[in-house]
Amino acid sequence: MAAAEKKPIATNRKAFHEYFVEDRFEAGISLAGTEVKSIRQGGVNLKDAFCTVTNGEMIVRGLRISPYEKGNIFNKDPLRPRRLLMHKREIRRLGAKVAQQGYALIPLNLYFLGPYVKVELGLCRGKKLHDKRDAEADRSAKREIDRAMKERRNGNE
Repeated sequence: MAAAEKKPIATNRKAFHEYFVEDRFEAGISLAGTEVKSIRQGGVNLKDAFCTVTNGEMIVRGLRISPYEKGNIFNKDPLRPRRLLMHKREIRRLGAKVAQQGYALIPLNLYFLGPYVKVELGLCRGKKLHDKRDAEADRSAKREIDRAMKERRNGNE
């Protein structure tokens, strides 16, 4: 059987600015039919999403899936909590890590893996203001170096 291809749906770029991603995990997500149709149309936002572990279940909150435009009474609340599908052992282990100070489970990417919608979770630690400034300074320095190298290459030709 051929390996299924990942088709990206959405990325949480804010998470990479706000957190250090220390580890990544893949989880399935429990959705209704109209939610999947809405996701296929691109009506999803991961910006303020986070995960909690409650009663041995992992729940994603703040994940906005817009109502399906051609839907009817079967449309669900766009911000309803959704259950993530992982092994109990993994959920317990991640729950214990999140209980430590400064850790959070943040959805990083949403993608199709074959017919299934999958979520890539990051075990993240929050950045301080100076960390964000350092990251921005590094990015801007790299941009300047790339720009100078490009000008130099174009000047030599």
